[in-house]
Amino acid sequence: MRACNPVVLVVDDDAGMRSALERVLTRAGCIVELYESGSDFLCRARFDRLGCVLLDIAMPGLSGLEVQAHLNSRSVTLPVLFLTGVADIPSAVATMRDGAVDFIEKPFDNDDLVARVRRAIDIHGEVSRDGAERLLVQQRWGTLTPREREILELVVAGRTNKEIGRLVGTSHRTIDVHRAHLMEKMAARNLADLVRMRLALDRALHDDRQG
Repeated sequence: MRACNPVVLVVDDDAGMRSALERVLTRAGCIVELYESGSDFLCRARFDRLGCVLLDIAMPGLSGLEVQAHLNSRSVTLPVLFLTGVADIPSAVATMRDGAVDFIEKPFDNDDLVARVRRAIDIHGEVSRDGAERLLVQQRWGTLTPREREILELVVAGRTNKEIGRLVGTSHRTIDVHRAHLMEKMAARNLADLVRMRLALDRALHDDRQG
């Protein structure tokens, strides 16, 4: 993900609503981009940024639900908040089963809107940091030799170098060397760092299987 300030991507066919949202969010210190339709948004917006999408659920052309489906098909991680009228609440509830983080009823309270947008951006930041860390750990894991991976598993299981040496059939001094190399390759400062990275690998593997 490219480093930049968080951005709120507003998608609404009502020009007056777009202006009102821009005014409220800009006053709150947000960077705002406006899109008048779902197709305009999908064609022009960049999704590799920290932020969130504020999406009207009922629009001509592509509806908010259809835009959400397109985002899901592209594996876009930007959190989606739907703007909805009372009649659209059942549909808005359904959007959360498809990954939306929130829906906001019109008319909305300005302070409440800003708070919920900021919460969505915070969620995205946490997910992005976690995903970036997992990717980095996977890349480091890929640099280890099979023997280093074997020793890493024994290290995080709490085995001493002497115990590992006996288990793999080599001297503890050789294990010292392997351990130093794998710690350097994984950029682990200590054993706790190494354990945390190993758990991140497990989570990445679990997510891949779920996907």
